[in-house]
Amino acid sequence: MTVNDLSTVNALLNLISSVFLLRGFLKIRREDREGHRKNMLAALGFSSLFLISYLIYHYYVGSVPFPYGGWVKVLYLTILVPHIILAGTMVPFIATAVWFAAKERFDAHRRLMRWVWPVWMYVSVSGVVVYLMLYHL
Repeated sequence: MTVNDLSTVNALLNLISSVFLLRGFLKIRREDREGHRKNMLAALGFSSLFLISYLIYHYYVGSVPFPYGGWVKVLYLTILVPHIILAGTMVPFIATAVWFAAKERFDAHRRLMRWVWPVWMYVSVSGVVVYLMLYHL
């Protein structure tokens, strides 16, 4: 394994995080708090591993330019730009939501997660799409 393989690892970590985010959402809808907690902690763990791997990858590799032009580049940038902006703002919101849950302030946790969960899900899924477009198109 080389540092170049981390782009694939990053996509897999994002994909796994997305699965746990969805499972956590479904568990809380079914009022399974323990299942929700376990799945959301797994999503948090895989997202944290992703962030570490992502930073290592880009420290060594730098920016990777999109190799195509035309409408496909417009589509790529349309997905990439909000992905970057939202990903850059998520950490404090996720940390606050975890803190609310840890302090059993579930009303505040629920109010915040109504906004954070869909954004976190978008960032995780769009990360996989960006990877596929950049490396496998």
